[in-house]
Amino acid sequence: MGLGINIYIVKNVLERFVFRKIKVIYKIIRDSKLTKKEKESVDIGSATFEAVTEDVIEWTRDTQQEIESLKSLEEYRKSYVGNISHELKTPIFSIQGYLHTLLDGGLEDEKINRSYLEKASSNADRLQNIVEDLETISKLESDALALEFKKFDIKSLTRDIFEDLEKMAGEKQIKLQFKDGASPNTMVNADKECIRQVMTNLLVNAIKYGKEGGSVKVSFYDMESQILIEVSDNGVGIEEKHLKHLFDRFYRVDTSRSRKIGGSGLGLSIVKHIVEAHNQTINVRSTIGLGSTFGYTLEKA
Repeated sequence: MGLGINIYIVKNVLERFVFRKIKVIYKIIRDSKLTKKEKESVDIGSATFEAVTEDVIEWTRDTQQEIESLKSLEEYRKSYVGNISHELKTPIFSIQGYLHTLLDGGLEDEKINRSYLEKASSNADRLQNIVEDLETISKLESDALALEFKKFDIKSLTRDIFEDLEKMAGEKQIKLQFKDGASPNTMVNADKECIRQVMTNLLVNAIKYGKEGGSVKVSFYDMESQILIEVSDNGVGIEEKHLKHLFDRFYRVDTSRSRKIGGSGLGLSIVKHIVEAHNQTINVRSTIGLGSTFGYTLEKA
């Protein structure tokens, strides 16, 4: 009899001073996870130690993942701000250097005045390109850039871009061409001007990093509900360790060479954002010494 009373007393003590406090913690955790409607349907009073334990473990795991995600985002933010500062400083310092030289007497020197003004102007253009590309990415990320879907021929659009880039390709004696046996159906449903930007960026990159005297080929493949578009060059190729970072903002495989040949460092990031805004995918494969291929899909019209 005495043992039964002792058990009853211990049970009540646990109920009053331990389990009730655990339930308060449990309620806080449940409230942080459930919607208002779900909260109304949950009976906290019927919760068991096992249920509390499982929910606390789950909550701890989710919270830890959220903390890790926030830490990762913070590191990315710091890196991003640092990269922007670095990319902007380069053209700004160059412009300052040329202008200060001209103001210190170089303006009267016919051997350098026009040359320095042209170089300052070129860096000002690069600065503008960086700002415009940042603005484009900002719009894409905030969904402020409304896509205007319509049917058009992606091969015809690519042919127009070939003509626009003919001079640039000619300077390196690179041939712009379509791959033999490409899909006869090249009608897609997408935002034409955004895809023009995607194709232009990919082709410009292929020319810049392609082999002098080489070729850049565009291929089209019918994938039932999609069209796969590939842009290939026969340049130096890209090491595998760089491939997963190629679409990161300001990422450069060869920093000195990339800045020398121009560009904002945001081109491939914009390409990825535009393709994903169409709910499609983009990928890259490359072999050192053989070249690189960028492929993306679009909805078939």
